Amino acid sequence: MPEAASAAATRAIIGDSEFDRDTTVTRRAPGVYDIDLSAGWTIINAVNGGYLLAVLGRALADALPHPDPFTISAHYLTASRPGPAVVRTETVRTGRTLSSGQASLFQYDDEGNEVERIRVLASYGDLDTLPDDVRTSAQPPAIPPMDQCFGPEDGPAPVDGSSAIADRLMLKLDPATLGWALGRPSGKGEMRAWFGLADGRDADPLSMLLAVDALPPTAFELGLKGWVPTVELTVHIRCRPAPGPLRVSITTRNLAGGFLEEDAEVWDSADRLVAQSRQLARVRLG
Repeated sequence: MPEAASAAATRAIIGDSEFDRDTTVTRRAPGVYDIDLSAGWTIINAVNGGYLLAVLGRALADALPHPDPFTISAHYLTASRPGPAVVRTETVRTGRTLSSGQASLFQYDDEGNEVERIRVLASYGDLDTLPDDVRTSAQPPAIPPMDQCFGPEDGPAPVDGSSAIADRLMLKLDPATLGWALGRPSGKGEMRAWFGLADGRDADPLSMLLAVDALPPTAFELGLKGWVPTVELTVHIRCRPAPGPLRVSITTRNLAGGFLEEDAEVWDSADRLVAQSRQLARVRLG
């Protein structure tokens, strides 16, 4: 079998991929779900915030009468660890086109106390029922072709802060936003990349919750180093993405008091704006 055909035959599909398995929650009782958070989605020792959002998003999709997240806002209270966790959901309101719910993820600390890690409030609907009318001034980001961009595998050595999550992503960064990796940050709060899952699984609403939080922090291009933990993250899913890689553009305009905002746009292969997000993150200065 030709190499290209063999690769296509082994591509993971939505519902049967590592991402799907690692975000699967098991319903223990109405509104209560168990999961073992995978170490495969960690940054240093902490579990990635986008992966956590996808876990809670999957639990809410099971708990609510509508299938797709339209908007989901998360507050990250304490850093999550790989291992057992419990998600508790609550239905806030159900309507004909939208339903709203909240969810929290809990783990136990070293003393055996239950600790809330993340709390979300979300509205769900059915993306397939939305009208096709689009009126926008937004434009897809100008990113060079994928073969002119660079991923972690293109570096001579692992970048400081690299992590297990990098092995599960297909990430190709725009060279114009890679000055930080060469010791020459641009001073602009910008990061752009082609994004996909390493096993070839196409994007869906849940994986876009990961995509908005999967690129290196824009703080790196501002000349800062180290962990940039998310305090709050809100994601809007605008439509179901077409097959193929996504383009993700993230910008920061204001760093003040040790906090910065990141605004992300996610575009699909059909040049549609399929997701947007804003997050507040803490940075270490000096």
